[in-house]
Amino acid sequence: MEYPFDSPLQQVLRSTKPRRGTERQFQAPLSEVQPAPAEDPAAAIANTIQELGQTTPVEAPDTDIFCMSIIGQIEGHMVLPPQNKTTKYEHIIPQLVAVEESEKVEGLLLILNTVGGDVEAGLAIAELVASLSKPTVSLVLGGGHSIGVPIAVSSDYTFIAESASMTIHPIRLNGLIIGVQQSFEYLEKMQDRVTKFVVDHSNITEDRFRELMLNTQQMSKDIGTTVVGEDAVKYGLVDEVGGLGAAMRKLHELIREREQVVTNEVGVMQ
Repeated sequence: MEYPFDSPLQQVLRSTKPRRGTERQFQAPLSEVQPAPAEDPAAAIANTIQELGQTTPVEAPDTDIFCMSIIGQIEGHMVLPPQNKTTKYEHIIPQLVAVEESEKVEGLLLILNTVGGDVEAGLAIAELVASLSKPTVSLVLGGGHSIGVPIAVSSDYTFIAESASMTIHPIRLNGLIIGVQQSFEYLEKMQDRVTKFVVDHSNITEDRFRELMLNTQQMSKDIGTTVVGEDAVKYGLVDEVGGLGAAMRKLHELIREREQVVTNEVGVMQ
């Protein structure tokens, strides 16, 4: 059916029909469409530093050593207040996996200046560092307290700065605690896990570690012991007093030893 030119329907259609040429004014020619700019590599590294506090192994092609820092308080399952300087274990764990898998990275330098934090998160980091197949060296600067002690001793070789300290004390629990025998048994099992790890990955004896941990003569409001520099070496917690230069030299030495072992194994197989 055809409607007259002046019918109401034809008038509505003419008023809503776009004028000739206007349908293209909102579309840029295909030749003028530019692809989205690729992300600047420097900006990507800056974003990674801002989010994780460190670069990823693949972004450090000029060195075969990856530096990882454990700074402030180790954050576990609970998010700490924003004013706290924290190290998030969900950031550290993927970095350690990347170190193990990266063909460019041959060694890990672990730098600590931490007050401790979540026990299970700290033990998780320590276990991963200890299980790496590549050489690892840790350096305690400032402090490696509480659960930072297992992380410090988890590497193949541990240094401590002359002015740095390590505080050894029993595990503490926050929040509501049910005062029953099972609670104390669970706390004791957690303490045994930490003690066993430290003893297995350092030269300190279990008796000496528990003696330092349960010392009541040094801290006015707590029990435990703070060891500084040479004392940490004397007790067998760390291997040597030294700084960054000594730690780097030792790590390069361990890398060369590992390369020699791999070369000898390949020669025997051939």
